[in-house]
Amino acid sequence: QVQLVETGGRLVQAGGSLKLFCAASGRTLSSYTMGWFRQAPGKEREFVGALVWSSAMTNYADSVKGRFTISRDYARSMVFLQMNSLEPEDTAVYYCAAKPSVRTGVEVRAYDYWGQGTQVTVSP
Repeated sequence: QVQLVETGGRLVQAGGSLKLFCAASGRTLSSYTMGWFRQAPGKEREFVGALVWSSAMTNYADSVKGRFTISRDYARSMVFLQMNSLEPEDTAVYYCAAKPSVRTGVEVRAYDYWGQGTQVTVSP
């Protein structure tokens, strides 16, 4: 079992930057992929990006590619989402997720473990 806790969400102005944190505990993450998802009111939860824990290889949704970066702190079992050039359309609850696979899946149902979410609001 893996427990995940996201932190760092807050109100920022368009064009600004924000870094989200995901702390993982429980099983070793050696064979896991860590994902970031987001969900805006009235919309489906959508894939943002993912990182293969063992290699730090990443994959991103087209909507955030070039603006967002996922990284990890291997020793501390933490995953980060660095968000730059934020737009109002990025406003959502952001979730950290994990699955016991080394493939960067994009579907919500592929991930077994989820954090509680952290709110990111980007003002115009």
